[in-house]
Amino acid sequence: MESYISVLILFLINLLNYMDRFTIAGVLTKIEHYYGLNHSQSGLLQTAFIACYMIFAPVFGYLGDRYNRKLIMIFGIVFWSLTTFFGSFVPKEYPILFFVMRALVGVGEASYSTIAPTIIADLFPPGIRSRMLGVFYFAIPVGSGMGYIVGSAVAEYTSNWKNALRVTPGLGIVCTALIYFLVREPQRGESDGMTEEPREKTAVMEDIRYLLTVRTYIWTTIGFTCVCFAVGALSWWAPTYMKYAYDVSNNPKTDDWFVFIYLVFIDIFTNYLIFLRIGLIFGIIACVGGIIGVFMGMSGSQYYRQRNPRADPLVCAVGVLTSVPFCFLTLVLAAKSPAFSWFFVFIAITLLSTNWSVVADILLYVITPNRRSFAQSLQILMSHLFGDASSPFVIGIISDSLNGGVNTAAAKFSGLQYALYVTPFVIVLGGFAFLYTSLFIVADKEKCKSDTHPY
Repeated sequence: MESYISVLILFLINLLNYMDRFTIAGVLTKIEHYYGLNHSQSGLLQTAFIACYMIFAPVFGYLGDRYNRKLIMIFGIVFWSLTTFFGSFVPKEYPILFFVMRALVGVGEASYSTIAPTIIADLFPPGIRSRMLGVFYFAIPVGSGMGYIVGSAVAEYTSNWKNALRVTPGLGIVCTALIYFLVREPQRGESDGMTEEPREKTAVMEDIRYLLTVRTYIWTTIGFTCVCFAVGALSWWAPTYMKYAYDVSNNPKTDDWFVFIYLVFIDIFTNYLIFLRIGLIFGIIACVGGIIGVFMGMSGSQYYRQRNPRADPLVCAVGVLTSVPFCFLTLVLAAKSPAFSWFFVFIAITLLSTNWSVVADILLYVITPNRRSFAQSLQILMSHLFGDASSPFVIGIISDSLNGGVNTAAAKFSGLQYALYVTPFVIVLGGFAFLYTSLFIVADKEKCKSDTHPY
């Protein structure tokens, strides 16, 4: 029971982690107006956060393989809670300071994201571990969706977007107490049958050389990076893109039966028209689609691996590749039929979310226990460096260059649309990387077992 309570607490903190991360996207247009930012600058806001996040992830990964993981997580949660809270008070005259505060939030969040999955890995044996990782990664879609919903709702009802950033810090501080008193610090490798932790600590370069020999780790990281690029771009720009789509099309049209039905359901939750509630709609889509996707990936891999030992990367590949046409249709139909565009983005997010827990599970069974935190941190570094750290900025630059500086809704929509067409092509590359991984996964898994239990 103690282990399950630990997973529940880690889930709640991971939820707050992603909720805080995507609150900014829910109020992005208000931030752009307040600080006078263009698309490339507001995209850089996310890049600044992810840059610090990925730079410090290897640091905390190194520490997490050697020192008390609970204390490291507590430090990180307190740090990101305080920087988020104080960042909400930065006046409009100091946009650079706001960028700095958002970047520092990434330092704190890096400590948690690299370490929490390794604690779960040490609490549960491989069979149960997969399900518990699935529970932990449910926090990604739920937290991301809540970030959009809470961010836009709090900003609207208080008439101040800064209040949206003041929701998670207090909850974060409360969670540190839960970690300290209720989360158990397991021995590294406990669930894998190791009776004691390795006494000899390996050097960083030795760890890196080891990771470079694990081909499954390398190619799943490449595939996951491509997914992060696409998800980062869509998560950051989709609400803004749909706002421009409504401005251009002057939709929704209530004589369209699909739109009419959609409006009826949305009005259950709000008295405003659909185009005034884009943050809420995208938040619900990200939350529900992500939950379904994580569950599909987790369940599909557990079922299929009983019949095929290469199941995990194949499940990831199928989910990623089948999302491509839906991602493309989302972009094409946005101005013509926003309701159908919402439907297709829901399908795309669902399919892209199938790999979250599966990729984490793959890492944990192809990497030896004493190197898991560091391996997790390097995967975070690479997937963010070439993924969601760069994609919002890259898409913003392409968009600004395509609209030619014209400050109309039509020009902004067109520029952002063509810029976002990059994402389906990157997704295809990720799908093929997962397919290639299936060639090595069985051998790498067996090698990890033999390295963990050499006798």
